[in-house]
Amino acid sequence: MTNIVVLVKQVPDTYSERKLNGTDHTLDRESADAVLDEINEKAVEEALKIKEAGEGEVTVISVGPDRATDAIRKALSMGADKAIHVSDEALHGSDAIATAKVLAAAIGKVEGFDLVIAGNESSDGRGGAVPAILAELLGLPQVTYVRELTVDGSTIKATRETEDGLTHLEASLPAIVSVGEKINEPRYPSFKGIMAAKKKPVETFTIADLGIDAGEVGLANAWSTVTESAPKPPRTAGEKVEDEGDGGTKVAEYLVAQKLI
Repeated sequence: MTNIVVLVKQVPDTYSERKLNGTDHTLDRESADAVLDEINEKAVEEALKIKEAGEGEVTVISVGPDRATDAIRKALSMGADKAIHVSDEALHGSDAIATAKVLAAAIGKVEGFDLVIAGNESSDGRGGAVPAILAELLGLPQVTYVRELTVDGSTIKATRETEDGLTHLEASLPAIVSVGEKINEPRYPSFKGIMAAKKKPVETFTIADLGIDAGEVGLANAWSTVTESAPKPPRTAGEKVEDEGDGGTKVAEYLVAQKLI
């Protein structure tokens, strides 16, 4: 039996216009549609495949505001068994280190977990550091950029993909795995799964419930700060080229002027 934890995050839809808050320069999450991050769907799918190959339980954990319950329900409708939601206003603006501390404490609420699966990086922050920090905090082996994963008793076997090629790795459980885009194609929730998700247990915790002090999290305690931001400039009209037999030359000259060629 494999007890699996999957870390999921609600992010602004990449098809929406994403922007920063004008006052504290944090991501303005209310200005865009919110969805379960696609890489997290792949993480959930991988956990479900491991569960279906044997026996086990899948718990999803998310740190985010109240609306993050929509992302949690999506994971539950795919087939996850239960969820933990950490929601606290004090978390606003937390950096990767603080987020990992909170996740580590939340994972501690899952009794006897064997495997933690996450995405390599979220589509909103793209830091790609949380799984590694989490592994350090929990004192667990980590395998990153995974494109193939199997569980063999108390060991995981993984194929790791980087720009340098493929590496075949093994690690003892419990362990942390972060998956890449090529790991799988996530399933679509069925109507039965959507209805069943409404009855699945979701525990909600504040940071106080997890034994974390407010002085350890939030924008004021972040190790990195955005000091200034500006909105994307409006799109300007393009330059029209009249082709009088020398159109190709004009286009080439324009590209040279723009230092594109």
